[in-house]
Amino acid sequence: MAERSSTGLLTMMLEPTPALAMTLPAEVREKLAELELELSEGDITQKGYEKKRGKLLAPYIPQIQGVDPSLQIDNRIQASSQVALQGSKSNKSRAANTRDERFRSDLHTEAVQAALAKYKERKMPMPSKRRSVLVQSSVEACTPPDTSSASEDEGSLRRQGRLTTSTPYQGHSHPAVEHWFNRVIQGSSTSSSASSTSSHPGGRSVTTTNTTAHAALNVNAAATALADLMAHTHLDNHSAPPDVTGLSERSSHHAERPHVASVRGVSRGFNHHTSVMETADGCEWRGEGSLSLIDGVPVNSRVSNKIQQLLNTLKRPKRPPLREFFVDDFEELLDVQQPDPNQPKPEGQQMCPLEGEPLGVVTNWPPSLPAALQRWGTTQPKSPCLTALDNAGKPVYTLTYGKLWTRSQKLAYTLLNKLSSRNEPLLVPGDRVALVFPNNDPVMFMVAFYGCLLAELVPVPIEVPLTRKDAGSQQIGFLLGSCGVTLALTTDACQKGLPKAQTGEVATFKGWPRLLWFVTDGKHVVKPPKDWHPPIREASNDIAYIEYKTSKEGSTMGITVSHSAMLAHCHALTQACGYTEGETITNVLDFKREAGLWHGVLTSVMNRMHVISIPYSLMKVNPLSWIMKVHTYKARVAVVKSRDMHWSLLAQRDQRDISLSSLRMLIVADGANPWSISSCDAFLNVFQSRGLRPEVICPCASSSEAMTVAIRRPPEMGVPPPGKAVLSMGGLSHGVIRVDTEEKLSVLTVQDVGQVMPGALVCVVRAEGIPYLCQTDEVGEICVSSGSTGVAYYGLPGMTKNIFETVPVTPSGIPISGRPFTRTSLLGFVGPDSLVFVVGKMDGLMVVSGRRHNADDVVATALAVEPMKFVYRGRIAVFSVSVLHDERIVVVAEQRPDASEEDSFQWMSRVLQAIDSIHQVGVYCLALVPANTLPKAPLGGIHISETKQRFLEGALHPCNVLMCPHTCVTNLPKPRQKQPEVGPASMIVGNLVAGKRIAQACGRDLGQLEDNDQFLYIQDVLQWRAQATPDHPLFLVLNAKGTVSSSASCLQLHKRAERVAAALMGRLNTGDHVALVYPPGIDLIATFYGCLYAGCVPVTVRPPHPQNLATTLPTVKMIVEVSKSVCILTTQAITKLLKSKEAAAAVDIKSWPTVLDTDDLPRKKSPQMYKPPTPEMLAYLDFSVSTTGILAGVKMSHAATSALCRSIKLQCELYPSRQIAICLDPYCGLGFALWCLCSVYSGHQSILVPPLELESNASLWLAAVSQYKVRVTFCSYSVMEMCTKGLGSQTEALRLRNVNLSCVRTCMVVAEERPRIALTQSFSKIFKDLGLSPRAVSTTFGCRVNVAICLQGTAGPDPTTVYVDMRALRHDRVRLVERGSPHSLPLMESGKILPGVKVIIANTETKGPLGDSHLGEIWVSSPHNATGYYTVYGEEALHADHFNTKLSFGDTQTVWARTGYLGFLRRTELTDASGERHDALYVVGSLDETLELRGMRYHPIDIETSVIRSHKSIAECAVFTWTNLLVVVVELEGSEQEALDLVALVTNVVLEEHYLIVGVVVVVDPGVIPINSRGEKQRMHLRDGFLADQLDPIYVAYNM
Repeated sequence: MAERSSTGLLTMMLEPTPALAMTLPAEVREKLAELELELSEGDITQKGYEKKRGKLLAPYIPQIQGVDPSLQIDNRIQASSQVALQGSKSNKSRAANTRDERFRSDLHTEAVQAALAKYKERKMPMPSKRRSVLVQSSVEACTPPDTSSASEDEGSLRRQGRLTTSTPYQGHSHPAVEHWFNRVIQGSSTSSSASSTSSHPGGRSVTTTNTTAHAALNVNAAATALADLMAHTHLDNHSAPPDVTGLSERSSHHAERPHVASVRGVSRGFNHHTSVMETADGCEWRGEGSLSLIDGVPVNSRVSNKIQQLLNTLKRPKRPPLREFFVDDFEELLDVQQPDPNQPKPEGQQMCPLEGEPLGVVTNWPPSLPAALQRWGTTQPKSPCLTALDNAGKPVYTLTYGKLWTRSQKLAYTLLNKLSSRNEPLLVPGDRVALVFPNNDPVMFMVAFYGCLLAELVPVPIEVPLTRKDAGSQQIGFLLGSCGVTLALTTDACQKGLPKAQTGEVATFKGWPRLLWFVTDGKHVVKPPKDWHPPIREASNDIAYIEYKTSKEGSTMGITVSHSAMLAHCHALTQACGYTEGETITNVLDFKREAGLWHGVLTSVMNRMHVISIPYSLMKVNPLSWIMKVHTYKARVAVVKSRDMHWSLLAQRDQRDISLSSLRMLIVADGANPWSISSCDAFLNVFQSRGLRPEVICPCASSSEAMTVAIRRPPEMGVPPPGKAVLSMGGLSHGVIRVDTEEKLSVLTVQDVGQVMPGALVCVVRAEGIPYLCQTDEVGEICVSSGSTGVAYYGLPGMTKNIFETVPVTPSGIPISGRPFTRTSLLGFVGPDSLVFVVGKMDGLMVVSGRRHNADDVVATALAVEPMKFVYRGRIAVFSVSVLHDERIVVVAEQRPDASEEDSFQWMSRVLQAIDSIHQVGVYCLALVPANTLPKAPLGGIHISETKQRFLEGALHPCNVLMCPHTCVTNLPKPRQKQPEVGPASMIVGNLVAGKRIAQACGRDLGQLEDNDQFLYIQDVLQWRAQATPDHPLFLVLNAKGTVSSSASCLQLHKRAERVAAALMGRLNTGDHVALVYPPGIDLIATFYGCLYAGCVPVTVRPPHPQNLATTLPTVKMIVEVSKSVCILTTQAITKLLKSKEAAAAVDIKSWPTVLDTDDLPRKKSPQMYKPPTPEMLAYLDFSVSTTGILAGVKMSHAATSALCRSIKLQCELYPSRQIAICLDPYCGLGFALWCLCSVYSGHQSILVPPLELESNASLWLAAVSQYKVRVTFCSYSVMEMCTKGLGSQTEALRLRNVNLSCVRTCMVVAEERPRIALTQSFSKIFKDLGLSPRAVSTTFGCRVNVAICLQGTAGPDPTTVYVDMRALRHDRVRLVERGSPHSLPLMESGKILPGVKVIIANTETKGPLGDSHLGEIWVSSPHNATGYYTVYGEEALHADHFNTKLSFGDTQTVWARTGYLGFLRRTELTDASGERHDALYVVGSLDETLELRGMRYHPIDIETSVIRSHKSIAECAVFTWTNLLVVVVELEGSEQEALDLVALVTNVVLEEHYLIVGVVVVVDPGVIPINSRGEKQRMHLRDGFLADQLDPIYVAYNM
């Protein structure tokens, strides 16, 4: 394990300075101890404790100048925690005889614990999780754990009885947000030593249910910690990355001045970011001004805002010269990490290539391996070659050299002569053959391997595929395919165990070529005739075998080894290890590849050695088996991995009578691993007493490509003593070797791997870029040039050239040797005595912000944090993923089945601290998965690339996740600073200079009046139509079956309206407001006109939903109250509903105004019609809930009503002969106008389809359009979505029912938002088959101030789509880009601007006109603008200027209304009806909805689109901000197991595409995100629900 020597752990035992502590009188020390006790019992507050302690110590402390005394407690905490640590170490009954931790090192554990002791106990918001998601709901998870004292044996760092509060579950499964706040509050700060914690005395304090001794700590009311955390995350990125891990330990109950102990990273960060954060206790945090540093002394500047403003004005930068205003500033450059000028650089001389001793000449050395086999098989046939063991450790079979020779010959003959396809032999020499043998059958493998060599076939040994979807199995298939393998050799038992297809044959594995399976057991092979002899040739450069290797990315390559290289490697190993004929060797490794194959199958046969092969399955049952076999067989050599040594240590207590004195070499095959040294040392400690000599431990370094690179020679060869290096981790991360002196925690102790192999030339080159030779104190990749390395990656000449081979050059660029070197993918250096040291592998290399970290080292650190208590079998995977142009470290661990939520959370937070402290690098994501769920590599390790793949695909299914993007993403672009605005003159000059038009446009003129246009009042039009065309049908209402449920002609409607008027006139006064609560239908229209006839002001209200009164009825009540309605008109059924018992539960039913049931009104004619005195009189009120959840009613005058109808009539060419179909809700906006006003005004017939009916018959609307051959139809997004989802697969059935949509010229979606292109396009695509023209679908745009600004209409050019740069939009710039370019966002024009409507784009702040290329607020001027708000509920003052506002310069006369929507205008190449160039209006989004983050403007929908795309199970998403945190709520469509997969994917995609850090990810059930009747997300309602903890989330993750 990467071992950090840790000394000086007990640096300070007592108070502030050691010298002083010793001089304290006994009684003072006693009093201090009493105080400690009181505090731990909760009898005294932290504040009181500090005060009293300060008093006690005052006489003895030399006050350090200028340091806040409260800062000095840090020492005390550290001291006491270290005492505790030592205590728990000494009296620990080490429960370490479990086999959990792979590679334990006490030294390392101590280093990690010491590192942790530097931190105060970490308090972080614990993610909340619904019970059903818990992998195992253990009892402890629900009951508050007993926290009175930390148990001794868990090696915990909990300060005894002080901060041991566990997360109290408040009786329900997810702690409320409040709850979380109070946990975060222990003060989390980004400055590393302490955080500023200020709060008001009146702060709300919430006591948790855990009323043990520590309640006092949890009550800390200072909720600023979170705000603090966030305030520092927008820091200036050049400073050191903010470190969220150091948490301050102070909690306070009174407002006190915040102190900043170390202002690392607060440097310039504060002025970037002027924002007000509301924290939970109502304390306001101003980004600027609440913490300023004067000469490094923190002061709390509660200066009056006026003075502060004045100061800020003085500090403002001078205005940039004019031209710079027209240079786009949105090229957001990600911060490139500048190398630290103080980072260590290599200082040594350039290294010289290192030569191994020459290969000795052996006189009778066989010319090839098959020749050696022939020699021993014929001259020493009885000599044992290989002994196989069963799972009980009993020898099953011993293969002799004679048997190996004869059986290999039989197999060779059979393969070449007895297998044929279509009368051709199946195999010819040189063909590749797969060897599929289980790890417990070395005998059959060896026969098959040598059989292939004798037949001159090329064996490709691979793992046995167990299931069709093994980790990495597809890649193996790719390798077999590229090698052209058609035949697989296997054993009978293995063949029976393979998955079978229906036919009984072996199933074809995913990605594998078709294979013939041949069983090599005796009965299938044939004895060759007497005259047949295998060709035994000299070793050539032909391929002997292919060894597979999996790369870091998970792709599998085949490394080709030639006959000559195989022979040379055996020769070199024999010489280096001093192998002699007939030696016994114990092999624990996989005999199919690498060292297991080289020592146990090849070199052993060369030297007629006897191999005892220990299968992995036996090691699992009995880790001591290999040691027993060494003892039994008096083996001279053993080949093991450090894991095997470690396992045997944990099990060695039972065996007394074992002797290892026969060993002359214990080869540690993974001696290059950072943790091998601790395994070697620990193993030696225990077994030295059993005859193990220290000098026989021989670590070696090897790689698949270069084979053995270096090995420590056995003692008899007279080699220099072994070396050990204690290196600084910091130095290593910069690629430099520094023997560590000062920082004792972060060091890596490595052992040498001996000398270079005989006959090899070794050098170290730069790992990236041109392979320059390294300097002597520089870490690089080790490269080897010798006759015994692999030759190439099979079939991959390009990769072979680039990755496999390299030509090292001197700094002047001259190659150091004529022949190429092979890269070993080992990182290391050459130390003193020409010893080779390896510090890591290229595969595990993670380059984060320019510094290198090794995955193995990080694993070692994570394992040192109480491993046996928590991590299942030490299974931890560490890898890096690329997010936002840098590598990010991900740690995935399997947790033990019995771990509680609390355990896992605590373990996670401590791992983060340990890694941060020892490696000085932040972990991006830490995930815990249930035991045994990580993909396994063949011999039980973790399949890293597969794990990474699953992580990125969202298929890892963790049970706990902690993301820390705030700490480790340090390359975000700098927050944008708003330029001071330009003056009007320069703006206009600027637009002239840059050749930009002022962005304004208008619809065509209203033109000539027609006969019905002279009426000023809509009710007059109805009366005129009732006389002129009494029987002309105006309305048809369809029911769910598609039949007409009610209809009305002009006269019928007039008569019904008269009845209503008659009923009202006696009862109400003119000008009274009347609420109309009707389901969609003729009643609603008739009562509307009845109100106008009677001089009342109608207010249409959506009726409450009988199944959902609790949420829908309060809205009805609110509209009735806000609109000051004196009477409610409705149907009989709804009257009953309003007064029902269920309604009483939701609202106060006694306070309803008069309710009139209009179902059976007497047939009475009203005495006379009311005539309004002027057209400016109020006609009706239009109430609607905006997407931000504000209820707003607008006043529509008679003049505006008529103008609206006239404008729509012109745009859509509506005449009495036309029919239009409307599938909209008739309660507000354009939907109301189309239902109730337009038909009466224009005389066309409206086919009304209530959207609710579509729920029972999705095809109702389209069938009606087809049946009535409608040319113009209107719908809403929700209707379109219902059709797309509900009818997507049924277009065939609809065609058979003769549904034909070719009649439709325009289908308009009525909306108050940016057009949803994806939905309209998929709708067009799906119904293209039914004849729908792709040009038919378009959108409309209206808002509160003007319900119809744009409508496509029937004439004019088709709507255009443009692609804009999303990054530019964030800066309110519009930059057009090509389709498909990165960061492009498609925007569709929102229909044509209506006749009589003028539109201009204005700056939201200065109210000046903007140029074409700017995003601004859409202002509208038109005769049908609404005249004002009728009380925006609760926000009257804010909106006074919405309806009459003027430009601050330019045309300052026109009165405009502000729509509250951002958009831009663009002149297109198309011409409109008047022959002018057409101006297109593009709506980008509502101003109220935009999120201001990092000085930029974001539209929620853009972030949501990215999020929905990130995983197939995300059904819907909504985002909002909360105290400067971005909160993402996702609806999970799928199993709850997937909930935690989404956290990382959501964080990644938002970082990559929007440069934002997600603060909270909330995973909820489908349907939780509220949607209004128009199909728009109600993000503010969602936000309120989240803050009130009403969402019942599946999981809430707080990203640190």
